[in-house]
Amino acid sequence: MKFIENVERDKYVAFTSMHEKSHFLQSYAWGEFCRRIKGQIPNYVGMEDENGKLVATALVLLRNTPFGYSYGYSPRGFIADYKNKEVIAEFTKYLREFMKKKKIIYIKFDPDIPYQDIDSEAKPIERGKNNYELYNYMLSLGYHHTGFYRLYEGNQPRYTFRINLKREWTDVENAMSKSFIKSVKRSETYNLKIDNEEKIEDFYRLVQCNSSKDDFNPHTLKYYEVFTEELKKEGAVKYFNVSIKPKELTKTISEEIVKVKKELETAKKRVEDLKNKLARLEKDLEIFQNIDKDECVVCSLICTYTKNRAWSMFIGSDELANITFAVTRSYYEAIKDAYNHGYEFFDLFGTPGDPHTTYKNLAKLHDFKRKFGDQYIEFIGEFDLVNKKLLYKVLPTMLKCYRKLRKVKENS
Repeated sequence: MKFIENVERDKYVAFTSMHEKSHFLQSYAWGEFCRRIKGQIPNYVGMEDENGKLVATALVLLRNTPFGYSYGYSPRGFIADYKNKEVIAEFTKYLREFMKKKKIIYIKFDPDIPYQDIDSEAKPIERGKNNYELYNYMLSLGYHHTGFYRLYEGNQPRYTFRINLKREWTDVENAMSKSFIKSVKRSETYNLKIDNEEKIEDFYRLVQCNSSKDDFNPHTLKYYEVFTEELKKEGAVKYFNVSIKPKELTKTISEEIVKVKKELETAKKRVEDLKNKLARLEKDLEIFQNIDKDECVVCSLICTYTKNRAWSMFIGSDELANITFAVTRSYYEAIKDAYNHGYEFFDLFGTPGDPHTTYKNLAKLHDFKRKFGDQYIEFIGEFDLVNKKLLYKVLPTMLKCYRKLRKVKENS
C-alpha cells in the first residue's frame, strides 16, 4: 500500500463523503474552516491500495508549538474500515513515519465508533454489542487511550443520541416521546414559518440569548460566517429558521378569545378546560400585541451533513421560541428533512454520559434530547498516537507556561 501526504481535494471529498464511516469533522471543508478560524494546519493524508484506490484517509489538524514541534488532532478518527486490521495497522505505521518526518509530538484520534451498547442510565447492557476487541487492538498498535470521560472533557462529546432514519417515518415518530410530539403539534397553533435561508446575523443574535441563559460563551460572528461559507462549498450545511408573525398572531388570538368567551357563556362541560385555554390565549395576546414587527426569527438551527449522514450542530433561540415551541419544531423539521433526503441517521451531536449530572445544565440538555427517541450511544473515546514520549508528557505544562508568558507580554 502507498501513503499519500496530500490527497487531492476531489479525490478526498469523494472518498470521505460516501464512506460508511463518513463524518463532517473529517471533511475537507472542516479542515479549511479550522485553517481560517482556529489557525490549525490541515493535512489531508491517505493510503491507497495497489490499484491506486483510497482505503483510508485522515484529516490531521496540526498546531505548531514554540519549540519547533507540532501536535495534531484528527477529529472523529480516520476514515477506514475498522474491521480490516491490516488496513488499520498499515495506516498506523505510515502515520508514525509521517509524524517523524513532520516533527509531530502526537496525534489525537477519537473514532466515530461505539464502545458498547448502553441503557438509559449509560450502563452497559448485558450481552449487548461492543467493540472491546477493537479497543484492545488499538492499544496493541501503540495507541494510548486517554480515559472514559462522561461529560464534555474531551475534544468531542463521548455520548450522543442518534435517530435511525432507515425505516418508515411513522416508526421514527413513534420512537419520539409523547411530550415531544405534543409540543410539535402545539407549535402549529402559532402558524410558524420555516425557511432554510442563511440568516447568520439572526442566528448570532439568538445564540447570544442562549449563552446568557445557559452559561456558555458563544463563538464570534465571524466563526459562524466562515463555518457556513466553507461547509457550503460541499453542500454540507443547512439552516432551519423558525419565524413568527406577531401582528397576524395578535389578530388570530384576539378572534380565538372572542370564540372561547362565547363558548364559555353556554358551556356545561369542559368549563375548566375552556377557562385554562382562555387564560393561555390572554397571556399570549399580552406578549404578541407588544411586538411591533410583521415577522421575526425566534429560533435558528444549523445542521451539517455528509452524503449519507446528518448532524444538528448549533442552535439559537429566544424566549419567544419557548412560548411558541419553536425549538422542538426546528428539530422536528430538520429530522424530517433528513429523512426525506434519504440520510442514514440524524445525530444530536452530544449529550452527557451521566444523565443526572449537576454540572451546568447538562442534565436538562440530556432530558431534552432523549425525548427525540432512539439510540443512546457511547463512543470508544480518545486515542493518542505518540511520537515523542518525553515531549508528550511535558507538553501540557510547557504550553500552559508559554500561554501565561504570552498573556503577560500582551498586557504589559
